[in-house]
Amino acid sequence: MKHNSLFTNHRIAVLATMHQKERAIAPILETELGIQVIVPQNFNTDAFGTFTREIKRPGTQIASAKLKAEKALELTSENLVIASEGSFAPHPSLPLISSNREIVILLDKKHNLEIIGEEFSLETNHNHVVVESVEQALQFAEKIGFPAHGLVVMFSESPQSSQQVIKGIMTEKKLVEAVKFVLENSPTGKAHLETDMRAMYNPTRMNNIAKATEDLVRKIQSLCPKCSTPGFAITQKIPGLPCAICHSPTLLTLSVIYQCQKCGFRQEHPSPHESKYADPAQCMYCNP
Repeated sequence: MKHNSLFTNHRIAVLATMHQKERAIAPILETELGIQVIVPQNFNTDAFGTFTREIKRPGTQIASAKLKAEKALELTSENLVIASEGSFAPHPSLPLISSNREIVILLDKKHNLEIIGEEFSLETNHNHVVVESVEQALQFAEKIGFPAHGLVVMFSESPQSSQQVIKGIMTEKKLVEAVKFVLENSPTGKAHLETDMRAMYNPTRMNNIAKATEDLVRKIQSLCPKCSTPGFAITQKIPGLPCAICHSPTLLTLSVIYQCQKCGFRQEHPSPHESKYADPAQCMYCNP
């Protein structure tokens, strides 16, 4: 396989993780880019935020990923680093359904490059519940794909420093023990359960991280037509795809702008949609 010249000579990439994300990321990058991925020892990514909210994320999703990447470089003498960051929220159009956005960022200090792969997916088991019995906890566990997917048990949705948060629960025995402990010691007689969204305890999320990595590779392999720099990617979407019935412009994407982050070269491409026309259901005139 022919690899991009910027990543030849067996360059080493530091992966900023403590949650075994190398299982999803490393094989793809090593095969497609010809680089060697290493994980720094004793690197605490929890310092940049936890899903269980004891530690807040220090910034936006991308900003937090960059902070992790820069910290990982401080611990090594390398100049190529990978970091990822996930977020979970109600879908913008379907608020009753959870969505997962994963980004995987590559920072190349040698060539002054920043390239971001992304996956936005409805494939997630992100969920939580308040229970008053072990039986209710077991019902929730079955719903979210336990024990293949891990669980967290805590006293409340907003954990305090004095309260115990029991993470990484992967067996029924440990789940029962954790729920009983919280129920017996909780002032409310209730326990808060939620899915453990750390990558090593959530194979569904790990799969989305792999897809974000594949998107990163596609962007790296997209070279600027003018200067051949990797990362020639979409920076702007222009709305206006015409309605199939009345041909009025809709809010759907008509064309996209690709731009090189190195030389600034821009190029417009047609809409990535398979059809040249929008469904009339998306038209403000045909379907007001």
